[in-house]
Amino acid sequence: MDVFVRFLYDFLTQFFGGIMMILRGLVEGFIQMINIGKYFDIIKSYSKDFTTVQWVMALLAALVVFLIIAFIIFIIVLLFKKYIRVRKTLVEQETLLEEVAKLNHDVLRITQEKDRILAMKVSQLGLNTGESSTIEPIITDSIVTSSSGDNLDSSIMVSEDESLLDSDSNEVIEESTSPKADTINSRFYRLSMVDKLMETYKPEVTDNEISLTGIVEMFRNFACSNMRLYYKEDVIRLFLASFGATRLIILQGISGTGKTSLPYAWGKFVNNDAIIASVQPSWRDRTELFGYFNEFTKKFNETEVLAKMYEARYIDKVYLTILDEMNIARVEYYFAEMLSILEMPSRDEWIIELTPDVWDTDPKGLDGGKLKLPDNMWYIGTINNDDSTFMVTDKVYDRAIPIDINDKGAVFDAPITGHLSLSSKYLESLFDKAKKDHPVSEEAMKKLEEMDNYVIEHFRIAFGNRIVKQMRDFVPVFVGCGGTEIDGIDYIVSHKILRKFEQLNLSYIRDEIPDFIKFLDKTYGKENMNECKDYLNRLRKLM
Repeated sequence: MDVFVRFLYDFLTQFFGGIMMILRGLVEGFIQMINIGKYFDIIKSYSKDFTTVQWVMALLAALVVFLIIAFIIFIIVLLFKKYIRVRKTLVEQETLLEEVAKLNHDVLRITQEKDRILAMKVSQLGLNTGESSTIEPIITDSIVTSSSGDNLDSSIMVSEDESLLDSDSNEVIEESTSPKADTINSRFYRLSMVDKLMETYKPEVTDNEISLTGIVEMFRNFACSNMRLYYKEDVIRLFLASFGATRLIILQGISGTGKTSLPYAWGKFVNNDAIIASVQPSWRDRTELFGYFNEFTKKFNETEVLAKMYEARYIDKVYLTILDEMNIARVEYYFAEMLSILEMPSRDEWIIELTPDVWDTDPKGLDGGKLKLPDNMWYIGTINNDDSTFMVTDKVYDRAIPIDINDKGAVFDAPITGHLSLSSKYLESLFDKAKKDHPVSEEAMKKLEEMDNYVIEHFRIAFGNRIVKQMRDFVPVFVGCGGTEIDGIDYIVSHKILRKFEQLNLSYIRDEIPDFIKFLDKTYGKENMNECKDYLNRLRKLM
């Protein structure tokens, strides 16, 4: 055994001794390389025999050697710093991963604690699975913070001092009230709560006698007397007529003229607050409107918009969703699916898919994970055109009715006016009656066809069947609200057809605009089509 130990010692000594010699050689070589004193000794020993030229060459050789040494030291220091930086990054990443794991653990713990608290509430009420409890309907109220501005905050309260909906933002809302056990277990908590609340809901008595002109006058007086908001009759007439033509309305104009407050005041007027969804620059897809299924919590993160859509299926009222600053993100990204669905001719096809699967605890209003969009909800977008916003594309404009609000209404006195109990079905019956009583005349359609041919010939622009259909729906309701047929046609032509001129080369159409104005005067009369003429004159000023 001693022989083998001596063998192993000599054998390994040969190996490790070679490694030590290499390391020792590297260290000794590096020390020798940077031994500045030795360099000076060598120069001193030969300097006595140097000529001038040799002195110059010696100094150059010394300079080159010193630069090489400096470069090697610099590389070593740089590599060392890089190692320290990489090492620090790896440590930080490991720390972040540990923190994320800790947060996930905390979320799971809090979720379990919340479930235990809810279970305690159910136990305190003496409820078991399958039993029902009486829960008062939602009582909503809102607070006006600006008489004419665009930014309005609203608060929505629930009976029993517990909050079901939070209207400060379009975020997920915490549960409230004491629900049944199956409501707690539902992945759609808020939609299931709506099902529960609707079990005891009693419909309001509605006014089925008022006319469209009566609604315009009453709303104008209500906004004035209750909210100190002053609107021209023409603006309200356009706003209400747009309801009869499309589900998407765009309010545009300078900031501070009351774009957001108009639909907000309407919600107060019909005693059904509008939902304000403040669009954010980060909005990229439909989940910003409807929510999404959280794979971690196994819950669907519902938004207020989704909850109101679901509620609207139960209650026959007019519902408004305000997309505030809708073009601060690209509308065709987050609202693309809605644009396509609302274009469907049959309302039975207005369906969105929330989840691809079905759970037994899903709300009863969902069919196979799909929700039918309510017939009684309109979507009001407000836009500002400045450097912080995106341009609204033709795809969006063609499907909407745009309304310009560029000035504040003049102050006037109005009698104290209360709310209007208005059902959505009755309002749509007024629209249908107006379309029957005041259809667009054949003479007007013939003139529109002549205008179409003129625009195609001189501007290479045509308008499709969608705009014609919107005109046939909009103009009769506009007339039913107290307007005239020619003014309704004027508005649609200027905002839906002539608006497309902005896409053309203005210098190219400059010479065509005066002749087009003459065509309008000849076809419709000099006293008519003023919206179109004003728009064309504004275009000329931009040239």
